[in-house]
Amino acid sequence: MSGHQRVGHAAHVPLLSTSYISVMPPPIYLDHAATTPVRTEVLAAMMPFFGPRFGNPSSVHRWGREARAALDEARARVAACLGAHPDEICFTSCGTEGDNFAILGAWRTARQRGRRAVITSGIEHKAVLGAVHQAALEGADERILAVTAAGTIDRASFDDLVRDDAAICSVMWVNNEIGSVQDIPDLAQTARARGVTFHTDAVQALGKIAIDASRHPFDLLTVSGHKIGAPKGIGALYIRRGTPLEPLLHGGTQDAGRRPGTENVAFAVGFACAAELAMSERDAECARLVRLRDALETALLARIPDAVVHGRSGPRAPHILNLSVPGTDSESMLMALDLAGVAASAGSACQSGSVTPSHVLAAMGVAPELATAAIRMSLGALTTDDDVTRVAELFPALAEKARRLTGARA
Repeated sequence: MSGHQRVGHAAHVPLLSTSYISVMPPPIYLDHAATTPVRTEVLAAMMPFFGPRFGNPSSVHRWGREARAALDEARARVAACLGAHPDEICFTSCGTEGDNFAILGAWRTARQRGRRAVITSGIEHKAVLGAVHQAALEGADERILAVTAAGTIDRASFDDLVRDDAAICSVMWVNNEIGSVQDIPDLAQTARARGVTFHTDAVQALGKIAIDASRHPFDLLTVSGHKIGAPKGIGALYIRRGTPLEPLLHGGTQDAGRRPGTENVAFAVGFACAAELAMSERDAECARLVRLRDALETALLARIPDAVVHGRSGPRAPHILNLSVPGTDSESMLMALDLAGVAASAGSACQSGSVTPSHVLAAMGVAPELATAAIRMSLGALTTDDDVTRVAELFPALAEKARRLTGARA
């Protein structure tokens, strides 16, 4: 029998009745703190730079001048969103690069003036902790600020450790795992009074918190595009005029020598578009996200009374809900959620595959059995009321099943 005949034969097999076909509900994405979908407006703004407007902004001909004009405009637009001057914006590839540039660049400059301490907290993103550790390997005095059970900086610890021998202090504005919000203007003002360069990782704050470099006294600030609807691979470091910073890269004159290398014009344009949209929509979107997060939190606590919401007692950004159900573990819960069509995480996306408890929760004093059960659900543009209703129904049943399995293994 030929292949053609086999196909013909198969065509006569009767199809199952449509009454037997189950339609799966649409998947639910609750991992916006990890990354967000690229907005259609952003993609449209970028497209010309993948085609006819392909020039290198360092070239002097018309293609280069056109690219340079677009890059300069994008820089000015991002600066306006942050209350900054255009020459204070340095485009980067991501938040990690911005954090490393800020911390190591400031440390390597300040050590020449005898300032040896590099200060951060125990709940920072690993990009900050890794940069601080690298500075320590280069001779810095590494100091770790204590935090409260709510995930906020312990002020007594800050006052004790941020002294006039410090090169830089770095404190995250919005925590990426629990959403806790720090009083960055106040901390930055104290650091400035002591002559200490102050950096904040504002990757999760952009679009959620009012950021204004003209009023807030931070010296360095990191932002990233893919958290607000721009593509992965673009971010920016705000560098206040007069802040000394040694470059990480060497060899070119781009960006006044601060970051040599051919600039990513298309992504810078996309980032500028996304930042403007995030600023214009911030108030309305944050109000929507607070309503959805609170509804989800209330429903889950009503159905799982012993669940613990991390950071609930302190100020939180509107888009992150982190909770633990005693007797479960993050890995099994995430697998169960994924099979049910729900995307969530156990914390930072940069720690995929990690089986150790969250360093953020550990620094807050959360018990290991709760830390290893933590689930982060982060809301965003894709989140709807129906999503919240479905997750509120699914999650308790999955948690109960996980508890039974854990009890059976014990």
